[in-house]
Parts: sequence; structure tokens; C-alpha cells
Amino acid sequence: MSITYLEAIRLAQQEALASDPRVFLYGQDIGAFGGAFKATKGLHEAFPGRVIDAPISEDAMVGMAIGAAIEGMRPIIEMQFADFSSVGFNQIVNNAGTQFYRTDVPCPITVRLPSGGTPGSGPFHSQSLDSIYAHYPGLVILTPATVEDAYTMLLEAVQIDDPTLFCEHKYLYYHLKADALPDEALPVGRARIARPGIHATVVAYSAMVHESLRAAEELAAEGWQIEVVDLRSVKPMDTDTILGSVARTGRLLAVGETFPWGGATAEVISRVASEGFHLLDAPPQRLNSKDTPIPYHPNLWKVHRPTAQTIASSLRQLLRY
Repeated sequence: MSITYLEAIRLAQQEALASDPRVFLYGQDIGAFGGAFKATKGLHEAFPGRVIDAPISEDAMVGMAIGAAIEGMRPIIEMQFADFSSVGFNQIVNNAGTQFYRTDVPCPITVRLPSGGTPGSGPFHSQSLDSIYAHYPGLVILTPATVEDAYTMLLEAVQIDDPTLFCEHKYLYYHLKADALPDEALPVGRARIARPGIHATVVAYSAMVHESLRAAEELAAEGWQIEVVDLRSVKPMDTDTILGSVARTGRLLAVGETFPWGGATAEVISRVASEGFHLLDAPPQRLNSKDTPIPYHPNLWKVHRPTAQTIASSLRQLLRY
């Protein structure tokens, strides 16, 4: 029986609840209803009093979690959509993010952010906010791109003593499946080589890993061997793996679903330009979503975000340099 990306998230929460009495879940409609995407389905009945419905106040949700974490608990907060976490932004970046620095008391909260676009979701239910949160000290930003990482990284997130944002991609919920869950995995902060190559490096994360892999497959038919690096976490970022890949290929394309200004793709290029400029045979490039609100219409949405076709086109230009 195959396991979906969404099911892996539910099973990780189930395991966390079963193995650690300090863990509880808090979010809007996550109890008997099972959550907007059913990521907590069945957990309310299995763990009475530990899967708790929250009021419609993301600010209050995160504030409660911070207080509980200070007192020794390890809460997992579910935002219905990553976009809504902006209502709790002050709590996340100014209170949770600075808690240990100010008081020497850890703040082990995990905030699940259903991120990224799906056809028809529009500007308020499709954003990827990993780059915004990565700007702030004290936060860990995880961006799992596989079923296996969705499971193992969520379990690891609960054990991290720093506030951790778990950016799970909604488009992957049912599009990804695995035969089984892993017994071990790379630790947070380590990237993985999703596809080896020698002609160019694509650094991507979350759903863009799969678009990049499809682009690499398309270019393989033209004789190009494209290496794809899955960051897995935006912060911390595995600079060594990125530089090692660029050392093999000499060319870099960074791909992300966030808006183009700043962010993870800019950080990748900045690190390679400053620490590995001598490795480059061509100017490093990046590809992000358009600098506009995210459109509702599925056809416009496909044009707004990077796709296998636009990644392949960017790679061809890079390879021609």
C-alpha cells in the first residue's frame, strides 16, 4: 500500500504524539473535522485532549504555543494555509524567534505551513513564505520535497529546540507517493543530490525539485546531464553540497516558487558567487514565480510559477553561454 505525502505528515504527527507526552496539536478545525486537508484525521479520537481546535486567530495560536513551549511542551501548530501565518507574523519572528536569545529559554514550537500553489487557489491560498521567514534569526525553515522527508523531517522538527516552520507543499499532498516510510534519513541542514549530472546544477526545493527533475529528464534527451540538488531546508542551508555540485558542473540555476525579490534562490547565488566564483563557467541564474499576486485561473497559474518547461528553457540558455 502506497503512502502519500499528506499521509506521511499525518503519520509523523501520530508518531510524535504517541512517543512524546509533551507533544500536542493546535489549529483551526483540526479536531473532529480532521483539518482543512485532513492532515489530522483520526488523531483527535486517538489522542483525547491533545488535538485541540483553535479560535480563528493565528496570532493567538502562535502566542499560546510559545507559552506552552516555555513551560516545557512541544506544540505543533497547523495553519490552514501558509498565507494566514502572516497574521501571526509578530509572534513568530519577534517573540518565538528571539525567545532563546532574550531569555536563554528554548522555544520548541513547530508551525506547519501548507505552502505553495494549486490550480485555482489564487493570491490568498497559494503563497510560499519560506524566504520571508528565513530572513529572521532564530527560526528553522524546512521544505520537504519527498514523502520520506515529509515524515522524517516533521519528526525531527518536533525535537528541535528552536521554533521551526515546516513548509509542506499542498500540490504534493496527493501527487507524491512512496511504498514505505524510511527508518533513517539525512539530518536537517543537509541537502541531497536528487539527480547526478555534469553539465549544470539546478538547486531547488519543495515542489520545484520535481519540476527540475522533469526538466533534467527533458534535457537528457538532448544529451545534457543536469544535476539536481534538493535543499530540503532553506535555513540552515547546505552550502557545501551546493558548492560541491557547482564544482562538478560549472553552471548554476537556482529555482524557487517564492516571489523573485530576495529569498532562498538569491541566497544560493550569493553564496556561490562569494565562495565559489572560481568554480563558475557561466553567470549563475535564478528562476522564481512572477512578481505579481498569484492568479486564480489554472492556465495563468501555470505561467506564473516555474515549470519543467521554463526551467528547461532557462537551462538551455545557461548551457549556451
